[in-house]
Amino acid sequence: MTRKILVPWAMPERGREVFKKSKVEVRYFHGPKGEPPTFEELIEAVRQADVLLPRGTQPVPKEVIESNPNLLGIANFGVGYNNIDVATATQLGIPVTNTPGVLTETTADLGWALLMATARKVPQAHHYTLSGEWKETGGKSFMGQDIGPGGSNRPKILGIIGFGRIGQAVMRRSRGFKMKVIAYDPLMKKEIEKKRGVEYRELHDLLKESDFVTLHCPLTKETHHLIGERELALMKPTAILINTSRGPVVDEKALVSILKEGRIAGAGLDVYEHEPELTPGLSELENVVLLPHIGSATQDTREQMAVVAAKNAVAMLKGKRPYTIVNPEVLESTVYLQKLEF
Repeated sequence: MTRKILVPWAMPERGREVFKKSKVEVRYFHGPKGEPPTFEELIEAVRQADVLLPRGTQPVPKEVIESNPNLLGIANFGVGYNNIDVATATQLGIPVTNTPGVLTETTADLGWALLMATARKVPQAHHYTLSGEWKETGGKSFMGQDIGPGGSNRPKILGIIGFGRIGQAVMRRSRGFKMKVIAYDPLMKKEIEKKRGVEYRELHDLLKESDFVTLHCPLTKETHHLIGERELALMKPTAILINTSRGPVVDEKALVSILKEGRIAGAGLDVYEHEPELTPGLSELENVVLLPHIGSATQDTREQMAVVAAKNAVAMLKGKRPYTIVNPEVLESTVYLQKLEF
């Protein structure tokens, strides 16, 4: 029987071209407008597949993986892979891949755009202009925060939490604004201490010092609710929080409370704790800028992500080592090697 790749969403064309050139069988399974299958439909479809290529926001929990323990791989479309139960996949001898590097600069651009829009209240001013309320000079004021030194001639402090590819790309963008950059990342402490233009800080010190705090860490057990009520309370009342990493890194309920009380100046979010649902009260706040998880949403980046994910899927389908594997130990496991014998 011919082995098959399952793509349960509307994949960009360049990814599909990879499959055509590789002459592999693919099943695209989604609604007419690209809507994903239901949970039950996904489980049934996975049972008939050999490799699964889900979108990064598509949950692939234990139940889905266990529905077909003979899968040869899961090729995630996204750099993050917290949507997949990697532990279960590893236990069943299933490689999991992601698409790192491709979306670094694009996500950093979006994070910076979100920081600027939040600091200068750009969306709020835009809606005010369109509303017809702006009748004359001297109308509603939209007092924001300087990003560069501004009139005070004091460099603003940018605190970066998570100093991987995207965090470092955000740091590079800060140079034009003459910002002082501090960073927290326990796994990168030595690298940060050696790098010019950035100083290492422990988390509580970073939160106390920063004018802007931007999150770029993966979602793990250690980073879940890394920023909670206690951490938010350490921030300056003029500070702004930006999150383009993963929603559950922030305790959103605590954030709503802190913002409502005006204990920090604002927040810009592209990701949410229970997305696409918003924590009650978040959408009612005037000191937030909210985006629908569009960090990597540019044509070029999404197309290249599709190419990387497709190449990973083809490699796993053919029993070869994938390009960007997140659980490489699985390739040496007995259960995985036994699959390749059939």
